[in-house]
Amino acid sequence: MTDPSTKVLVGRRWLVLAILCASLLLVSVDATVLHMALPALSEDLRPTATSQLWIIAVYSLVAAPLLLAFGTLGDRYGRRRILVLGYVVFGLASLACAWAPNVAVLIGARAALGVGGAMIMPATLSLLRQAFPDRAERQTAIGIWSGVAGSGAVLGPLLGGFLVETFSWHAAFLINVPVMVAAIPLTYWLVPESADPPDGPWDVLSAVLAALGVVAVAFAIKQTPHGGTMYVLGPVAGLLGCLLLVAFVRRQRQLPVPLLDVTLFRNRAFSVAVSSVLLVLTSLVGLGLLFAQYLQLVLALQPMQAALRLLFVMAAAVIGSVVAGPLLQRFGNRRATVAGFAVSAVTLACAAVGLTVTENLWLLGPVLAATGFGVSISLTAASDALLAAAPAEQAGAAAAVEETAYELGAGLGVTILGSVATVIYSVSLTGLPSTATQARDGLTEATAVAAALPPEAGTELLDLARAAFVTGMRAAMVAGAVLFVLATIAAARALPKTKEPQQ
Repeated sequence: MTDPSTKVLVGRRWLVLAILCASLLLVSVDATVLHMALPALSEDLRPTATSQLWIIAVYSLVAAPLLLAFGTLGDRYGRRRILVLGYVVFGLASLACAWAPNVAVLIGARAALGVGGAMIMPATLSLLRQAFPDRAERQTAIGIWSGVAGSGAVLGPLLGGFLVETFSWHAAFLINVPVMVAAIPLTYWLVPESADPPDGPWDVLSAVLAALGVVAVAFAIKQTPHGGTMYVLGPVAGLLGCLLLVAFVRRQRQLPVPLLDVTLFRNRAFSVAVSSVLLVLTSLVGLGLLFAQYLQLVLALQPMQAALRLLFVMAAAVIGSVVAGPLLQRFGNRRATVAGFAVSAVTLACAAVGLTVTENLWLLGPVLAATGFGVSISLTAASDALLAAAPAEQAGAAAAVEETAYELGAGLGVTILGSVATVIYSVSLTGLPSTATQARDGLTEATAVAAALPPEAGTELLDLARAAFVTGMRAAMVAGAVLFVLATIAAARALPKTKEPQQ
């Protein structure tokens, strides 16, 4: 017999999707909103270079390890309960960020934002599973959800640039508050409570092992590239994190009621889905950060002008999210995944060939649009496969695994593709005078060095640095294209060739 609350949820499913996507959008935006707002924030609070990194990174460093805990707590004690609690924490933390009197308070408030985000993210996807039991409709809903999730990371810099230029950096956080205030009563009105509690207790030790393992791996990914003591502490933290995650997996196999059913990873569709999310976010966030630097430092565009170029990605992602459901229903998960990866690979290869130090919207526009479309299709296919493979009582846990892949993929993108671009940039920047060697550290440093030189010498240095940056960015694009080619091959071989039933 169907649960009455499930009938109510299904009956209001499209309104439920709207409120879930609205809250998810803000959580996604907050991961990148400071990319354009950080300079204005820095003028006010004067954080050190290390503090600036922590202001940006602490959000995902806190969110990533808590996703599984809150996802499984939602499965057990109520997904709506965890979602609304996340709204409260996120809203209060946004207020604290906006009115932070110093850097320490801001970092603490950003950490609290991460806690709220970790409550909201898995709840939105697991409630979507409950609201759309029909897989054909669910694929369309997941397409919209994935488009919102992917667009949020792109919209963040655009929104941040607009708010800073129109108001101040405080507005980048204050915009969250009215949405969260409205979301709480709407969620209580539209979304009935939903839970699938297992018979056994919630294993605290498993949650601690998973959280510590993920935070150690995330710390290693995000902090190792910053050099100094991190060259030692980062790898040590990564190794410790891997050992903790191995202990977590061993414990899940022994428990009669595990926190996460690790046998889900034996399902090829589930494993490929998680890997797809990891890969897509690695490329999207890593190259997105490089593109933001390219637009501002190479093309010398103002923050708002630079952010507007990213609308190509967002518009294409929205279109992709709308058509992804029908494409999955017509061609199946395997073909859609392979096509999304292939489009991304070809796009990055073309961009690597044609990118120069001067703007060419005939190249940049199609590249950004094709990337947004391909990523949207890939993420929709991955989320659909992941939810279809997981049983209802593990919906929150499965959603948390996907969201963890989101966070780790974002960190890997900055680390791997950013490191490739930095190394090639440094190697390509030759013939510098002894007074300008600091320019090898990055294009931002080269700009600062050039400002202190005589005009002619400064212009020459900037020309060399911009050309070297483009060379490094091309190398990162080639690396991203290679990753997508490998993923295309893996998806074609691993995913089932028969089209999935639309139950």
